Amino acid sequence: MAKKSRQQLPIAKNESVEFSMEYADREDLKALQRAKKADKRQEKD
Repeated sequence: MAKKSRQQLPIAKNESVEFSMEYADREDLKALQRAKKADKRQEKD
């Protein structure tokens, strides 16, 4: 499998991933908070 350079990697804000608040643990909630902050930083630029 060939490696992709950074320019060839797909960039997507909204990826299709299964997530349920019902089953989320503390680490999931922390990751969700970090992702939201990262999205806000990207939108500012």
